[in-house]
Amino acid sequence: MNFNTATVAQITGLSKRRIGYMDSTDLIKPSVQEAAGYGSTRLYSFIDLVQLMVAKNLLQKVSMQKIRKAVQYLKKAMPDIQKPLANLRFLTDGETIFVITEDSQKILDVLKSGQFVMTVVALGEIVEELKGKVESISSERRYDVKVKGLKYSVILHRDTEDGGYWVECPDLPGCASQGDTVEEALSMIKDAIQGFTATKNEAEAVKSAL
Repeated sequence: MNFNTATVAQITGLSKRRIGYMDSTDLIKPSVQEAAGYGSTRLYSFIDLVQLMVAKNLLQKVSMQKIRKAVQYLKKAMPDIQKPLANLRFLTDGETIFVITEDSQKILDVLKSGQFVMTVVALGEIVEELKGKVESISSERRYDVKVKGLKYSVILHRDTEDGGYWVECPDLPGCASQGDTVEEALSMIKDAIQGFTATKNEAEAVKSAL
């Protein structure tokens, strides 16, 4: 799945401004699609969500400037690791940022301050939390709508890329619509069902006449 900025903000709890700032300062850029001018859409991957959540946790203790400095150092020191915030385990004491190396007995002081009173950023817990939130917002929801006295079952989906919702009617293959809100999407699918059934009835009438 890919996620636009609004969806990323909903999942991570970060503001759109902060997400955009992290992009503009090259701290965490969208992997799927970068902004290409005013009004264009950024698209983030799940790994990007992990990075953003790690950054959010670190921001509770250290400044954005220190996080950016740490990531810049890690990209140079560990060129094989393209996304340090999603692939390394971080510790912080509020003054500096530490990284646990492959040897669990060795801890790298990324900012070289040498202090050692630490708070753990639990990457595994972050990943599991994100999975649950992604599953929650992307889960299908079923509704019943009435069109000209007949009841139809429809399925509502969250559009995590373009925003809003899209909705389909399984009983009428190919009949679908969309809307910015749940209410608008359900209203639009009623119109779509009415148009779909009218066209279908006309076609059957013509076929019978032949």
